[in-house]
Amino acid sequence: MNLLVTGAAGFIGSTYVRTLLADEASDAPRITVLDKLTYAGTLDNLELDHPRLEFVQGDIRDAELVDKLMADVGQVVHFAAESHVDRSITGADDFVLTNVVGTQTLLDAALRHGVAPFVHISTDEVYGSVSTGSATEEDLLRPSSPYSASKASSDLLALAYHHTHGLDVRVTRCSNNYGPHQFPEKVVPLFISNLLDGKNVPLYGEGRNVRDWLHVEDHCQGVDLVRTRGRAGEVYNIGGGTELSNSELTGLLLEACGADWDRVDHVTDRKGHDLRYSVDWTKARTELGYRPRHDFTAGLADTVAWYRDNRAWWEPLKRRAALQGTS
Repeated sequence: MNLLVTGAAGFIGSTYVRTLLADEASDAPRITVLDKLTYAGTLDNLELDHPRLEFVQGDIRDAELVDKLMADVGQVVHFAAESHVDRSITGADDFVLTNVVGTQTLLDAALRHGVAPFVHISTDEVYGSVSTGSATEEDLLRPSSPYSASKASSDLLALAYHHTHGLDVRVTRCSNNYGPHQFPEKVVPLFISNLLDGKNVPLYGEGRNVRDWLHVEDHCQGVDLVRTRGRAGEVYNIGGGTELSNSELTGLLLEACGADWDRVDHVTDRKGHDLRYSVDWTKARTELGYRPRHDFTAGLADTVAWYRDNRAWWEPLKRRAALQGTS
């Protein structure tokens, strides 16, 4: 079976691909990766010489290219997205074009070629801020940033292709991921790399915003359970079970890097900053057997160690981002 994975030169997609390639079973899938190689993607994340991997550089909005690739695959896992909230606030164009139009291009091609399932990767941010309890898959979507609005739009579009055309679409919505190979603009790798370099870290406001943390390998486990065991037309939340305020997370990262609170700069809060995200992943647990396998304390320690030992991976990315004015 041939599998198309979009956006797999990035953090989560590349972890998913490496997980599948580690499977040496006779029926393990061959994988075609389609990635535009934007600032957040790097070929260093992929085993390009693996015999079951083909890499294609291209844009998911390129209908001709997407149609050609879709003709040769049996399933799709769609990670490709613009995903940084701050960037979406200063400029939403790329988010709408990639996340919505790009998803539509993929859906149209999958429909033409009968490719199924089409696993669409989304985010807990589409539910908006959750004051109490946890969002279920049936809750209304209340996105509050251009990024989350573009993802909610793509979710609804994907589900509409199931309802209207019968396409086997399955949507996942995950909580905040952490782990190795994450581009150092996101909070965990940004804070770790800054602290390792002796720099300060920026904490929004008083750090009261709460997020649920999910190890990237647990997320990828959940995605593959949805691909192999999920039901058409269904949404599955994938959570980690560790809720922390940004202030609590900062304290853990300071401790892990041997730094004190004098290394923290309190900066003006993000516009429209949601206070709390939380998803109920009972459905994935009961239907698919999903369980997070990584203890957060150990997982965070391993992540800090990985960034400490892999400066050659992240230092060039931070330099490039600084030159492009993206950090």
